[in-house]
Amino acid sequence: MNDMDDILREFLVESNENLDQVERDMLALEQQPDDLDRLSSVFRCVHTIKGTSGFLALPVLEHVAHVGESVLSRLRDGELRFDSDIADTLLTLNDALRGILKAIEATGSEGATDHSALLARLNRLNDGVAEPTPVAVTVATPDAAVAPAIPAAVPAPAPDAEVATIVTRSDSAAVDAVGVSDTSIRVDVALLDKLMTLVGELVLARNQVLQHSASLDDQTFVATSQRLDLITTELQEGVMKTRMQPIGTVWSKLPRVVRDLAQQCGKLVRIELEGKDTELDKTLIEAIKDPLVHIVRNSVDHGIETPEARVAAGKSAEGVLRLRAYHEGGQVNIEITDDGGGINPERVRQTAVRRGVVSEAQSLRLSERDLVQLVFEPGFSTAEKVTNVSGRGVGMDVVRTNIEKIGGTIDLQSSFGSGTTLKIKIPLTLAIIPALIVAGRGERYAIPQVSLLELVRLEGEQIRTSIEMIHGAPVYRLRGRLLPLVHLSSALGLAPATEAAESINIVVLRADDRQFGLVVDSVSDTEEIVVKPLGKRLKGLPVYAGATIMGDGRVALILDVLGLAQAANVLSAGARERVSVDHAERNDESRANRQTLLVMAVGETSRVAVPLSEVARLEQFPSSAVEVSGNRRVVQYRGRIMPLLDIAHFLGAPPTDLPDMMSVVVYQSGDRSVGLVVSEIVDIVEEAITVRDTMPRRGTLGAVVVQGSVTDLLDLEALVRNADLFANDFGSPVAEAA
Repeated sequence: MNDMDDILREFLVESNENLDQVERDMLALEQQPDDLDRLSSVFRCVHTIKGTSGFLALPVLEHVAHVGESVLSRLRDGELRFDSDIADTLLTLNDALRGILKAIEATGSEGATDHSALLARLNRLNDGVAEPTPVAVTVATPDAAVAPAIPAAVPAPAPDAEVATIVTRSDSAAVDAVGVSDTSIRVDVALLDKLMTLVGELVLARNQVLQHSASLDDQTFVATSQRLDLITTELQEGVMKTRMQPIGTVWSKLPRVVRDLAQQCGKLVRIELEGKDTELDKTLIEAIKDPLVHIVRNSVDHGIETPEARVAAGKSAEGVLRLRAYHEGGQVNIEITDDGGGINPERVRQTAVRRGVVSEAQSLRLSERDLVQLVFEPGFSTAEKVTNVSGRGVGMDVVRTNIEKIGGTIDLQSSFGSGTTLKIKIPLTLAIIPALIVAGRGERYAIPQVSLLELVRLEGEQIRTSIEMIHGAPVYRLRGRLLPLVHLSSALGLAPATEAAESINIVVLRADDRQFGLVVDSVSDTEEIVVKPLGKRLKGLPVYAGATIMGDGRVALILDVLGLAQAANVLSAGARERVSVDHAERNDESRANRQTLLVMAVGETSRVAVPLSEVARLEQFPSSAVEVSGNRRVVQYRGRIMPLLDIAHFLGAPPTDLPDMMSVVVYQSGDRSVGLVVSEIVDIVEEAITVRDTMPRRGTLGAVVVQGSVTDLLDLEALVRNADLFANDFGSPVAEAA
């Protein structure tokens, strides 16, 4: 391949581009089979490949393209009707031509693949043997008001017809142009990379000149340096634009993926693409290509239900998968949304415990949002069986790793029964970024500005009154919200300060969807920095994202905000941490008379406990969510009405006002639930249980000593039975109760 002449190189590049366009046209023709312009475009592409391959002495490629060209000719002339069977055959032809081109590029030969089956299918179409297959057609307007329509010439689809349809939106609502503009030229990516490297070095030199000019009183030199600054900035922007590509270059592959997978899974799926003209760096385009394909495949395979299941749930038989890209805050935002069944948090919890991702005790502490984030953990999968699409426990953890490698973040939001949305945020480019320069213990560090929210400075008395300690960790009350504080020196393992500071500088940062304050010694100005990768020995350090050279020639490390947050335990457990299961917890069942207990506070002084195995969930509800049904307090919980029982009042304490946020232990009996209201969740402990009270109070099994304190052991079943909570049908679905 190294000795390939320029003509063959140009042929391979052009042919691959043409086949990309052929694939897009094929998928569009499934929706508009009478579009003669697209048919002609496909015919011209295949005809060009056939003709040039003959000139270049590529007989296999020429023969396969020739047979395909004959079918396209009959379609163009109206002798054949474009349908799903023909679409499948021509897409297979497209794959075969692409495979031959790959073989030529890799080995210089056309390969040894047997194309006889494909040629036989094409010949049958040429001979008129194949019968047209009915195909469902969807017509989409540019403003996404999608309405199904079936032309009179096309038979109506059977109820179990399998089809994927496509809607493409662009900011101009303009029709895709056929061909490449005559004003564009091809430039080798290696040359662009070299230019970008040189511009980066120029930016570093510019920064040094500007720093030097600031200390001089030479107006001529100052004016010259300012001119250099202006030219360097314009040159940098120009070179960066040459590396920018529309995300549509990645999205153009996805309709085919959705179409094929939807047919394989027996589903009806429509894909909608919005913001395909959104541009980002070519390096990032390549980095997100595989993660996007995996997410889309997961959405079709796991998210969107079968037509029968969707109709039974009151949805349309056809599922919708939407991809949206847009610029915001110096980043590219990508949203992948499906209207499928969503993620069942309880099923995720059970799977995570069974696979050892988290322990039983840890899983009960997690909110529904944190439970859903467990799908990003290594080895996690809820698939019931292993297929060629899913079930092997690899995928979403790799997706997150690849996104974070390029400085991006990924967030998962799901509503059980309604659908799932994945939000990805990535920088526009990795080469040159604006950053805030801070100092800690005499060293300078750069913080990417994309993670910066605001700067706060505290002095004198403010330090003592504004910073509080909660469970031994410092927090700052910023406009009524507690902000965890992380000291840069501690996070990086530097020597702590020897004397109390007269002022504190807090850099408020965002990591994932959480905020925290980074306490630094001093804050300098923002600068455009050139990102240099770390050496192999330092790549394993999660708190650093790279390095840069400052204007004085010294090196400054670039901080990884997400890594800092993880190292300082700012992010919630389960959502971001790899939680290991303690060996002692694995062997609980083998220990005589030891139990794992959930310890709670009720009233002002009382403590109660229940076996953790009897607890379904730990929840928090705002007091505003409490309603009254009959003479019972109830809340709407997971589509049902759940009665509440105030444990303190039931055990004899006087009634109290509900707090703003109630701590509730959910106990489940069959398919019905009851919420036990307690003052506080104290701890989860493992204790050897010995009942010390032979005359227990109503609703308890007796008193036990837990963590050195007398604690009532609740009898949940008897407590609920005595309270007669299930006398009325409080477990009915909300809709039915209404």
